[in-house]
Amino acid sequence: MSAALLVAALRDPASVERLDAAQWNGLIAAARAERLIGTLAVRLEGRAVPETARPLLADARLDAGREARGALWEADRARAALASLGVPLVLLKGTAYAAAGLRAGQGRFIGDLDILVPRDQLDAVEAALFAAGWEWVKPDPYDDAYYRRWMHELPPMIHATRDRMIDVHHTILPLTARQTPDATAMIAQAVPLDDDLHILSPEDRVCHAVAHLLADGDLAGGLRNIWDIYCLIADLPDPVPLEARARRHGLLSHVRQARRLADALYGQRRLRLTSWDRIVLRRLLARDGWGRETRKLLRFAFFLRSHWLRMPPLMLARHLWTKWRKGHRPR
Repeated sequence: MSAALLVAALRDPASVERLDAAQWNGLIAAARAERLIGTLAVRLEGRAVPETARPLLADARLDAGREARGALWEADRARAALASLGVPLVLLKGTAYAAAGLRAGQGRFIGDLDILVPRDQLDAVEAALFAAGWEWVKPDPYDDAYYRRWMHELPPMIHATRDRMIDVHHTILPLTARQTPDATAMIAQAVPLDDDLHILSPEDRVCHAVAHLLADGDLAGGLRNIWDIYCLIADLPDPVPLEARARRHGLLSHVRQARRLADALYGQRRLRLTSWDRIVLRRLLARDGWGRETRKLLRFAFFLRSHWLRMPPLMLARHLWTKWRKGHRPR
C-alpha cells in the first residue's frame, strides 16, 4: 500500500494533493524505507504539502545534498590516492550520477563509494588505498578468500579517519554469475569527467543498474533501483544502441524486463507485462501502510534466487552452510 503511494508520487507529484493524513504517513514511511525520501523531496519541491511534512522534506533535501558533497569528496580522495598509478578510475552508481549531474542523482542518498578499475591493476590499487588510510571492514579469512576468488570486487574497505566505505570493482557481476559482462569494454567506453575521473557510458550505466537489480540482488530497495533505471533510460541520447550494448554484456533479457518494470511503475505508457514481471512487481511493492516489508515468503524466495544466480548449486549449498554456521541469517 505505502509503496504504491510512493511510486504514484514519483510518477505524478500532483497525486500527493489528494492524500489524507494516514496516506501521508505511509508515503513518508515507504520513502524512508526505500531510501527515496530525498528523491521524493526533490520531486515535491514547490508542491502544496501538509505543514507537518514540509520540514521532513526540507531536511531530506539538505541531507541528500550533504551526502552528495561527501561522496564527491570521497571520490576525489580516491582519485588522489590512485593518481600515481595511471589507472582509469570509473565512478559507479550514486556517486557517478552526482558527479555527472544526472537526473538519477537528484535527491539520491549515496552510501559507499563504488569504483571500477581494471582487474590486472587490483593489487596496485589495493596497496595504494591502504597507504592512503583505507583498511578492511571485516578481516574474516573466509570472506576475504571468497571475495578474492569469486566476487566482482575486493572485500569492502573503510577509511580509518573519515569512516567512509569504498567498494573496488573489477567487473559488475560475481565471477560465478551466469552473465559475464565485458568490464574491459565498459572501462574502454567510459566517459571522462574532470580531474581524471570517469563514469560509464550512458548505455553501460543502464546495463550496470539492471545487472545490480535483476541479475544479482534479491530486489531489496528495488524501487530506488528501478527509479535509477527509469531516469537513466529517459536520459539516453539515443535509445537504439542500448539493446546492442546489453547483448554484448549478456544482459539483453534483463534490460528488456527492466524497461517494462520501469514503465509499469514510473512511466506514462504501459508495456505488456509477463507473469514473471508481475511477480517481481509484487516483491517490489511489498510494504504495508507503515512502510514495513510484507510477503515474507516471497522475500525469502528472492533471497534464495539471488544466491542461485550468483553461483552453481554445490557452491551455493556450501557457501550458505558456511555463512549459517557463522551466524548469518537472512532478514
